[in-house]
Amino acid sequence: MAEVEFGFQLATRVVFGAGAVSGAGKEAASLADKRVLLITDAGLVAAGLADAVVEAMKRNGLDCPVFSGISANPRDQECQDAAAAARETGAEAIVGLGGGSAIDVAKAAAALVTNGGRVKDWEDPIRLEKDPLPLLAVPTTAGTGSEVTWVAVITDEEQHYKMTLLDTRIAANVAVLDPELTISLPPRLTAATGMDALVHAIEAYTCKASNPVSDALALRAVELVGGALRRAVADGADRGARSDMLLGSLLAGISFGNADVGAVHCLGESLGGVFDTPHGLACAVFLPAVLEFNAVADPARHARVAAALGVETSGMADSEAAAAAVAAVRGLMSDIGIPSLRRLQELSADDTEKVARLSAEHVCSPDNARTVTYDDYLALLRATYAA
Repeated sequence: MAEVEFGFQLATRVVFGAGAVSGAGKEAASLADKRVLLITDAGLVAAGLADAVVEAMKRNGLDCPVFSGISANPRDQECQDAAAAARETGAEAIVGLGGGSAIDVAKAAAALVTNGGRVKDWEDPIRLEKDPLPLLAVPTTAGTGSEVTWVAVITDEEQHYKMTLLDTRIAANVAVLDPELTISLPPRLTAATGMDALVHAIEAYTCKASNPVSDALALRAVELVGGALRRAVADGADRGARSDMLLGSLLAGISFGNADVGAVHCLGESLGGVFDTPHGLACAVFLPAVLEFNAVADPARHARVAAALGVETSGMADSEAAAAAVAAVRGLMSDIGIPSLRRLQELSADDTEKVARLSAEHVCSPDNARTVTYDDYLALLRATYAA
C-alpha cells in the first residue's frame, strides 16, 4: 500500500440498538438541566413518535416543547423559525427527531441561537463564532447519516439553491439510533432514503478525498445497504433488514463526512434546490449514469463496489466488473420502484442548463472521481433524462 496521509474525526457519541430510543431522555438530560426543544416534522407528530420522545424527556425531568414546521427539503426561514422557538422557550439543548431534514434544521437552529444571523451568514466556507446549543439526534430513516455529520444542507428560498453549513461544531453531541423507529416508514420512502445511503457510501469510496478508514466504512455500508434494501422495501417489519439499513446509513454518514461525495450529489442537490425534488430520489436517478462516467477514472475501485453489491466478479477485468456495478445498481433501483428522472421531474432546455451550471459550481464537484465540467454535467443530465 502506498504511503498516505489523512485525518479522521467523529464528533458524535453513537448509541445504537433496538429500543435505544427509550434512553433518549437520559441522554438529553446529560445536555440540558430543565428544557429541550424537539425539532421534528408534522408526519412524526401525527404518527405519535414525537409524543413518545417528549414523554422520554419528561421522565428524565425535562420540559420538551415541539417545533414541527419543517419541509421535506428544509428552508432557511424554517431554520429561523426553529431558532426563534428555541429562544422563546428557553431551550438549553435541541433534540432533532426525523430524517435528514429535521436533523439538518436542528443543527442550523442550534447554531443560529448562539451565533445569530441567518443561515446564509454562515454558509461554507464561513465558520461559526460560538458553539451551538447541544444537540441530540434521533434518526427515523436509514438514509442521510446526518446524525453523525457536521454538515447541514438548507434551501435558499430566494435564489433556489441548496446552501451548506459546514463546521465540526454543528455535529450532534449524541446520536441515538433505534431500528424500531424506522419500521413504520412506507416502502417508497424506505426506497428513496435507502438509495441516499447507498449513494453516500459509493461516492465516499470512489471520490478523490477518500482515505483508508472511510474506505473500510464505505464498503461495509455498500454491503449492508445493497443486501438489505430490497428486503426492507418488501417488508418494513423485517427487523434484520431495518437494522442493517440503519447501520449501513450510519457507516455511510461517517464515511462521507470524513471523505466527500461527488457528481451524484452535485446533480441531485442542484435539482432539489431548483425544483424541491426529494433528495433521495434526486440523487438516485443520477447514480447509474455517474457511475458509468466515473468508472474509467478508477476501474479497480468501481470493481470493488460491484463485489460489495454482491456481484460475482472473479475472473472479470476491472472494467467489466465496474460495468457490472452499474447494472447491479440499475437492477436494484428497478426492483424497489425508483422512478426515472423523466417521471420525477419535467425539464426544459433552460432547466437542464441551470441544473448543470449549479452542479459545476457545487462545492463537492472537485472531489468527484473523474474531473467533471459543465458540459459533462449537461451530458449526464440529458442522458439520464432520455433513459
